[in-house]
Amino acid sequence: MEAIILAGGKAERLGAAAGGRPKALVPVAGRPLAAYQVALLCSAGVDRVIVSCSAGTEDAFVTELSGLGAEIVPAPEPEPLGRGGGLRLAAAARKERGDVLALNGDELVDLDLGAMLARHRETAAAVTIAVARVESPFGIVDLGEGDVVTSFREAPELPHWVSSGVYVLGEEAVERLPERGDHEDSTFPELASEGRMRAFRQTGLWLTVNTPKDLRRAEEVLSSEAALTLVGRLG
Repeated sequence: MEAIILAGGKAERLGAAAGGRPKALVPVAGRPLAAYQVALLCSAGVDRVIVSCSAGTEDAFVTELSGLGAEIVPAPEPEPLGRGGGLRLAAAARKERGDVLALNGDELVDLDLGAMLARHRETAAAVTIAVARVESPFGIVDLGEGDVVTSFREAPELPHWVSSGVYVLGEEAVERLPERGDHEDSTFPELASEGRMRAFRQTGLWLTVNTPKDLRRAEEVLSSEAALTLVGRLG
């Protein structure tokens, strides 16, 4: 089984907290962020991980992510291609055609990839995406008739599903990825309009690391009992 990690992010919003590293290699609890993803992929039987990265960072990814149970194969972009273009370039480095797992490299995520793959194959979808609920970043004010304030709710879970950046891509989807740009602006809407996409509901950990605040939150989460499985995969 092969997988792709999108790791072209430059960590601009992390600023000095990134220490000059690509975002996916910023350490969280003493390990590169992408190491947790590689360990998760290995637990699902993946033995070859293709890393879509910026040109010039190839050696860093091989050095930092090797020894976790999978071959690390960098796929450097000669110039920024966007997430969809990066996926397409990385997919060209596969040894075999067929289903491939893909993850965004700036997220901590814990879900049952085996179950997700099984659902993808059961439904014969072109793409299956992991979706999660999110909490409101603000408190919610409930209003009644005449704009009477009836209650306050602090950061409640919203009644919407969002993509958590984990996909199973079938060959049809790979062939339709853009050469440049974002697949969630082109390929995915097209496949959704054709009824060729399915969702896999995620209830486990999902945390995107974009800012120093996110990084501190990730450190806190990985030091908690809730993340023991995620950390344990790294030995």
